[in-house]
Amino acid sequence: MSCYEKAREKYKSYGVDTEKAIAVLKTVPISLHCWQGDDVVGFDGAGSLSGGIQTTGNYPGRARTPEELMSDIDKAISLCPGTYKLNLHACYAILNGEQVDRDAYSPRHFAPWVAFAKERNMGIDFNPTFFSHEMVKDNLTLSSPDEEVRRFWIEHGKRCIEISQYFAEETGMPCVMNIWIPDGYKDMPADRLGPRLRFKEALDEILSIPYDKTKVFVCLESKVFGIGMESYTVGSGEFCMNYVAQNGITPLMDNGHYHPTEVVSDKVSAMLAFHKNLALHVTRGVRWDSDHVVLFDDETKEIAKEIVRASALDRVFIATDYFDASINRISAWITGLRSVQKALLYALLEPYEKMQKLQNENRMTELMVMQEELKTAPFGDVWAEYLAREQVPEDYIKEILEYEEKVLVKRI
Repeated sequence: MSCYEKAREKYKSYGVDTEKAIAVLKTVPISLHCWQGDDVVGFDGAGSLSGGIQTTGNYPGRARTPEELMSDIDKAISLCPGTYKLNLHACYAILNGEQVDRDAYSPRHFAPWVAFAKERNMGIDFNPTFFSHEMVKDNLTLSSPDEEVRRFWIEHGKRCIEISQYFAEETGMPCVMNIWIPDGYKDMPADRLGPRLRFKEALDEILSIPYDKTKVFVCLESKVFGIGMESYTVGSGEFCMNYVAQNGITPLMDNGHYHPTEVVSDKVSAMLAFHKNLALHVTRGVRWDSDHVVLFDDETKEIAKEIVRASALDRVFIATDYFDASINRISAWITGLRSVQKALLYALLEPYEKMQKLQNENRMTELMVMQEELKTAPFGDVWAEYLAREQVPEDYIKEILEYEEKVLVKRI
């Protein structure tokens, strides 16, 4: 009997069908963030990252062109099991020398990405880029008291909705478009309400353009603080939660964007009780929103469990979001993507209905024992079987280091 067959029998004793778990996992799309490959620099001339976020490290091999980034994405997904979408920021527009700013972007500036995605049967998700630009004035964009600044970014938001619908129509898959702004103040402001009212009005205007809500899911993402906005964040958790509820758009939660003692896993069920859909940016914060590579850690597992327990795999949009320039960037992609897949499989192998019954009958002693037993169940053997069926190696580091030697180091 193989290791997998033994594992299958063990999980069967808990009432879990490993074959069903593997079959479900293969169909769950994860949105791969393109910005891990080039340190969030993009291709529209920004040259460096700014606006409340930063990338640290100088590992060799950063992608410098669309062709290099596409090649690196190909390498990453070739070593990952499952189904993926491509997650783009607007700053990855491919301008080919055209002098056009973000308030005038159009679908043609992203046509190469559409061709790339369609060849790989991938959908595309999208993010307006409200940072790394000279029109970010005093760390403010959509909440700026400067009308010229606000108008520029409102137009950018509108163009991004149009581009998102183009992505959806071209790929045949819905596009999740996420709005996050870096607006805030380093020290204590005198006026907290004014910037939020301006932000609200700007969002209202962006959303006023017609778009197909079955094809484009506009999201709003909050943040607790960032570099240069330590004392006050315009798009706080409360602001964003109220706005999405009032305007019928989708909440997006990044698990690095809350206070260190808050966990998104505890928020998933609360949000699903009131919203048809929920979007997630899965990251790993170390002391703050540091965007470390996602690992198969407790919080990642708990987030996956909450999605699966709520039977919400078709309601939650899952994307990765981190950027580490201190290690091999492609390995960082693979480690994070595989960690999310592992967490989902781990959750799918839970005998949730049995555990729910124990909870409802207040048999909490038995529930605790079962939860502890599951921690040492032969999950790894099911994961290995999944990788084998997806025809990707369990140990990928050798192939990554060969790619580094043949391709990445030559970019220096």
